[in-house]
Formats: sequence, C-alpha cells, structure tokens
Amino acid sequence: MIRRLLVADRGEIARRVFATCRLVGIETVAVYSDADSDAPHVAEADYAVRLDGGTLAPPTDSPGLGRGTAAAYLRGDLIIKAAQRTGANAIHPGNGLLAEDPDFAAAVADAGMIWVGAPAKVLGTLRSKRETKALAAEARVPVLPTFTEPAKVTGYPVLIKPDAGSGGAGMRVVRDASTIAEAIASTRREVGCDVFCEPYVEDVRHIEIPILADEHGSVVPFGERECSVQRRYQQIIEETPSPAVDPGLREELCRAAIVAVRAIGYVGAGAVEFLLDSAGDFWFLELTPTLQAEHAVTECVSGYDLVRLQLLVAEGGMLPMPGPPPIRGHAIEVRICAEDPAYAWLPASGTLHRFAVPDVAGAFRPLPQPGLRLDAGVEDGSMIGVHPDPTLAKLIAWAPTRQEAARMLASALTRTQLHGVATNRDLLVRVLRHHSFRTGDLDTNFLDRRPEVFAPLLSAVDAVRISCLAAALAGAAGRRATAAVLGSLPSGWRNVPSGSQTAVYDGPAGPVEVGYRMNRHGELAGWWVRAVDPEELDLAGLGQAPVLDDHPETVVVAAGDERVVLDVNGIRLTFNVHRVGEVSYVDSPEGSVALRELSRFPLPAPEAAEGSLIAPLPGAVRRVLVVPGQRVRAGELLLTLEAMKLEHPVHAPSAGVVASLPVHPGAEVDTGELLAVLDPE
Repeated sequence: MIRRLLVADRGEIARRVFATCRLVGIETVAVYSDADSDAPHVAEADYAVRLDGGTLAPPTDSPGLGRGTAAAYLRGDLIIKAAQRTGANAIHPGNGLLAEDPDFAAAVADAGMIWVGAPAKVLGTLRSKRETKALAAEARVPVLPTFTEPAKVTGYPVLIKPDAGSGGAGMRVVRDASTIAEAIASTRREVGCDVFCEPYVEDVRHIEIPILADEHGSVVPFGERECSVQRRYQQIIEETPSPAVDPGLREELCRAAIVAVRAIGYVGAGAVEFLLDSAGDFWFLELTPTLQAEHAVTECVSGYDLVRLQLLVAEGGMLPMPGPPPIRGHAIEVRICAEDPAYAWLPASGTLHRFAVPDVAGAFRPLPQPGLRLDAGVEDGSMIGVHPDPTLAKLIAWAPTRQEAARMLASALTRTQLHGVATNRDLLVRVLRHHSFRTGDLDTNFLDRRPEVFAPLLSAVDAVRISCLAAALAGAAGRRATAAVLGSLPSGWRNVPSGSQTAVYDGPAGPVEVGYRMNRHGELAGWWVRAVDPEELDLAGLGQAPVLDDHPETVVVAAGDERVVLDVNGIRLTFNVHRVGEVSYVDSPEGSVALRELSRFPLPAPEAAEGSLIAPLPGAVRRVLVVPGQRVRAGELLLTLEAMKLEHPVHAPSAGVVASLPVHPGAEVDTGELLAVLDPE
C-alpha cells in the first residue's frame, strides 16, 4: 500500500496528483528547485525537499538559495534520496521525462519503493519508437513504413523523427530527395540520437486512445481524444469525443489500442497515439507511457479519477470496470501557455501579476456535473521562468454538447485576467470561435492554414482607443486618491478653459497619446487618441492635438482607479483596470490590453554596436555553430537558444564576419544580452 507519495515533477501535474492523494488519505512529498521555492505545489504538500542541495524544509519555507532550474527535476538520484529522507514509500514521476526513463524506474524499484508508472523493462522498449512500431506491426496494428537510410525512401514527403524523445523535438518534413541526406544528418546532430523517416501524411488528425492496464491482464480504453490543434508538433487544444470518430471507428481504434498494449506488455496509465485520415484509415504512432496532460477531458466524460486508478494499479490492484465507460457529453481542454504566438511562439517570462479565471466549478479532480475545471500550476505573483514547460494552466469545459463546451470555454477565456506575461489566450479564443473548429474541420496543420487566428482579440481601432481612455481615467482617479492636497477636486479641474489632460502609452501597435477634457460639471467634454511617432516622444509638442470630437459620444458613468464605466453611443461598458508600476492592464468585454505609460522625458538608452545580435528571450545557449573570424552568409544559423523545452534559432541578418562571440554552449542569457557581433562586409 502507498502510504506516503513523492511526486517527481512540478507545477500543475504535482498539484493534480496531490489532490487525489488527499482524497484517498495518502501523505504527499513535493520536490522543488530554487526557482520554485514559492510555487503552489510546494505549499500544498505535506513535506517538501529542495533538490539543489540544502536541508529538508517544511512546505512554507523558501530558502531561495542559488538559481535552481528545471534540470534539478531530472536528477533521479536526488529525488530518490528525497523520498528516503521523508519516509516516502512510493514515487510518482508526473508526466515529464522521468516518467519515460527506464533507468529511473528501475532505481526506484531497487530502492524498495513503489513505482507509479510503467515497468522499467517496458519503458526500455518504448524508448525506441522504431522498436515499438515493430512490435505493433507484428501484432497486426496498422503502422506507416519506416526508413532508416535516405536511399531506401520510396516516396515524398517524409517526416524525419528522432528514435527517442518526446514533445516534437527534431521532427521535420522533407519534400524531395535532394535535401533528405542533409536533413537527416542535421536532425541527428540536433537530437543526439538515431533518427528514422516515415511517410508524411497530409490532412490527418492526431487521435489518441487513453488506456489503463493492470498486472492482472485487464486493459481498459477510455474512448478517444482529438489532439489535432498543435504548434510545433505539440498540442494546445484537446477534446473528447472526436468530431470525426463514430461508434464503429471508435471500436476499431480501441481494439487496435488494446492489441498494441498487450503486444508491448504495458501496465499502468498511458495513451496509444494514431494518425487518422479523412477516409477513416489510421496508423499507430507510439504508446506514451504517462498520465497525459489532457487526461482531464477523459475524466470529465467518463466520471473516473484516472490518478486514483493509476495509484490502484501501482499497488497491484485490479481495475474496477469491466470495459470502456460510457461517454457523457463533450469536454474540451486548452493549454494556457506563457508564449507569444504572433512572434514565432516566443516564450514569455516574468511575474504573473494576476491570474483569475471566472466561473470555475472545480479543480484537479472530476467534476460532479458539467462546468469549468481549472488545473493550474500558478497563482497571482508566480514567477514564470524559461526553463520549465510554458504551460501555466489547463482550462477544461464540460457540457452536454461540443458546441456548448466550445462556447463556454471561449467565453471564460475572454473574461480571464492574465496580467504580466504574454500568453496564447487570444489565439485559443479565436480557434474556439473559428468556423472550421466549430464544424469539426480539423487536422494537424490547422494553425498553419488559418493565419487569421493569430490576430489579437482587441483588434478593432475603437476598442483599443476606448481602452486607452479608460486607462487614462483610472490613472487620474488613482492620483487623486493619493493626492496630498485638494484630493477632492476633480482631476484636471480649472475655473477657466484650459488644455486637455494627456497620457502617452506604449500600446499593441506602438505609442499612442490619449487626451480628454472635462467641463466644470465634471463631465467628459471631449477626447481623442492618436498614434505617436516614436521620435516625437522626446519633444515637447505632445498634448497639442487639434480636435476633441473625432470619437464616439462618450459619457463617464464612473471612474475609479480600478474600475471605469463608460457609456459609448448609448452602450454601457465596464473596464477593469489593474495597474502595476507603469503598466495598466485593461480588461473589458472587448478583450484585454496592456498599456505601458511612457515618460515625457525618457532617459537615453545605450546604443548597441553595429552588427550586434542580442538575445530575444532569456534561456540557455544550446549550440554555437560558428567561431570568431568565420565568414557567414545571410540567414546562416549562428547559434540556438533553448527555453521552455523549445529550441530558438539565431540567424545572421546579413553576410559578414563573426567579430565577437561572448557566449558558449550551456551559458545562461537574459533578454537583450549580447550573443554575437557581425562585421558586415
């Protein structure tokens, strides 16, 4: 029996496992790096151990020594020692890399502890995708052909895949024979393992069958999940059931999944992944040996706590259900990630000043009835670094129908307050409201073929302008509330006609100036917003716009420092304004916008030397492909940065010679730090 369980992961998945442990009476142990000393999963555990060295600390202690990174969570030796020191008799690997590591699974068993995952021998088999495909093929499960040498490829396009690893790293499409050899060699260098090719099937869906298998021979599939909306081969929206799968096809997929699981000898929670084309043909991809991030949608429609069943199997118990549970309604999950989709999915970091999702019915366990479920690894004030996965939270909508679930989820996301860190929230809303998504027209290239979903929600000119006015009014109200003298006077009050009150913000499309004037009765007499040339910011001519009546008729109903109510052409709108430092986060039914107030007289910024290449994001230098003095071509890859499990290339903007290269592989860099200097010839 599991008495005390250590979860060898962080964030949302650790909190998810802890929730079930509390429900069934199992004590919990968290592990953390220095960077996560104040994380919610640490505070919620019964015991917590710092992995970067140091002593056993109660969950509320935060020694914060050093610069802990995600690498600490991959130190199996430290994790086993933490379990032994706290008296834990079981280890749950979460859903990260340790869940797929046969050496770690074996070490846990050798230490006399219960391993909540697939057996080490099975994980050793699954480490090779080619070997796993071969076992599935022997069991007559449909698979795509595998090519290991360029000369043996029989048709194009093909997809190059690493034989080991997960998360889409190293995968690339090759469409003709002239580049296949170079692409294979490049992929091998990038991922550091063997690679293989298989036919790249266009217009396919990514379908997976979640399964649970016990050591007594029972294998239970839990319907299917649609995971086709992806970026960089990593899914961001999942749902069950799939709009493309009817009962007959579901039975075929589940039967194939069971055959594959038995052929591999799998035990535990996992998912059998397939590609599905429009004709209903499908091919086995791989068996993922973890409790997957999207397991919440399955819990909604099945009613089962999958973590509880996972723990039951680890204890040697038998699954309580004789077969697949019936599907109840429809569930859709989105992954809210700290990244900017409009800028090549650039990871975002910083302080998450506010994280508030409305109308949540429950968290971290199956819901008793349809509603919204939130599984989050963050809270107000969380520090978002670049080393872990970019997922901040998973928001799940469960409803009687697919249309209701999509509408509920899009509405909740629109009203969610996410302040301080760029996220993919607007893209998720646009996908959920897109006609193709609503009609179930999905494939793995959904995002590539629909660039319109990358537009911000707050894209209308008038919506941005009215948000600027709300920010300016809230700022004025805040200053009056803290005024040392005459605080009761209206902001900008004069007893004779005077100029407008103005503020300059750096908005979504660049600097803007907002101006407004109040009459002697405290009513809005007129207002305007205009784009500002950045060169104007150092001049004294701002605030002299000639017109005040080029915007909709607007009445200020209420103006506080956190809430502004405006009547615009007879329609009343409420704006919630959250100011942090110089930034005002404005949320309204129109969407959300961040406005950074600019100084009228900014200090001059140091100028970078000509040819300087600076880091676009904080991260670790993974590869350096050039040396000082080397000639490079325009567009040539110079080095790569790794952040949030993704690799970001840095290319030469023009031809030249590498004059300086102050970084090396493994170096940590911050945004704006110098990476290289090119001397353009």
